[in-house]
This record gives sequence, C-alpha cells and structure tokens, in this order.
Amino acid sequence: MKIYIIRHGQTMWNKEHLLQGRSDIALNENGRELARRTGEGMKDIPFDIVFTSPLKRAKETAQLVLGGRDVPVVEDGRIAEISFGKYEGTHWDPKAGCFESPAIFNFFNHPEKYVPPADGESMQQLAERTADFLRDICSRAELRDKTVLVSTHGAAMRGLLNSLRTYDMRDFWGRGVAPNCSVAILECTDGRLELLEEGKLYYENI
Repeated sequence: MKIYIIRHGQTMWNKEHLLQGRSDIALNENGRELARRTGEGMKDIPFDIVFTSPLKRAKETAQLVLGGRDVPVVEDGRIAEISFGKYEGTHWDPKAGCFESPAIFNFFNHPEKYVPPADGESMQQLAERTADFLRDICSRAELRDKTVLVSTHGAAMRGLLNSLRTYDMRDFWGRGVAPNCSVAILECTDGRLELLEEGKLYYENI
C-alpha cells in the first residue's frame, strides 16, 4: 500500500495566523489554487480511495486534488485537527514571536509542556488517534495493494508521521509544521510502515 498524506490548502485563518483546530474554516482562493496545482502534479497517481478529515478545508483539498476523478472518499474523525477548545481563533505568529496565549506558545515551542483547555484535546490524545488510524488502514487486507490519499491538517499530519518513529514529546514537531498542500509519502508492506518522503510540494513546477 502506498499512502500519500497531504495537509490542506491555505485558509484565511492560516493567512491571518489564527488558530483553527476544529473550527470549520474553508479554503481561500490561494488555498484552492494550491490544491488544484497539487492535483495537477499528482494526476498520474492512481488513487483507489481517499480518507479525509471531516473538516471542510481538508475535504475540499481532497476533491480539488482528485480533479473530478471517480474515487471513493471516506471521512474519518481520527485525522481531524487537534481541538484547541477556547483557544481557537486566537492569534499566533511564530516568526514574529507573537502568541496571544502562553499555552499556544508552549504548543509550538515546548509541546511537552502544553496543557489543553478543559474543552480541548491533549497532544497525547492526538498522537493516539492518528496512530490508530494508520494502524487500522495498514492492517486492512482490502487495501493491501491500493494507493491511498489522506487529507488532513498540520498537527494531525505530524501525529501521523510521528507514529512511525520513537520520539520524545519535546520533539513532536520534528521538521516543523508542513506547508499547506505539502505531501508525505508512506509505504505499508506486511503491516510495516515506512516513510519514503516528507515535505514534497507537487505544485512547485506546475
């Protein structure tokens, strides 16, 4: 099984550095264009099935990448973005060192110290559900020889990739937050997952 994991295209909240989480924000025009160009770059990949987060920015990205291909699309809440609860909609800009909430500063800079609000989700919960998703699809006999597209989010994508390695929560972010429409490529053979490539931008040469 070959698995292509994509982070959704840009939204206005991405552009304005507002924390999204489970807030259901649509793609902006730049995000749609990135997704369309990514789809053009991936047009020769024969996807058999798509798994997408239920959030509209991920679903729209998947549909634009498919470009009208008749491929089954399955929503799965395990690959939705982490819930930030009351912190959603707050401003953060790591390049400017600006974080409206100290907790969100920790989320990006000291993830081992991040404490979610009562109505939010912990990083451990995110890690567990994303790892469960990958184990699940990798174990399905009917998907063994298939090519799979997974449309998800920044932190959820990191959770998925982290499930392939042993890591300390301090190193949760690894190579950092993936750019919008960045793709990671995995291969599952006999139940074993391997990361083939990370950070691929199919839209660069389109």
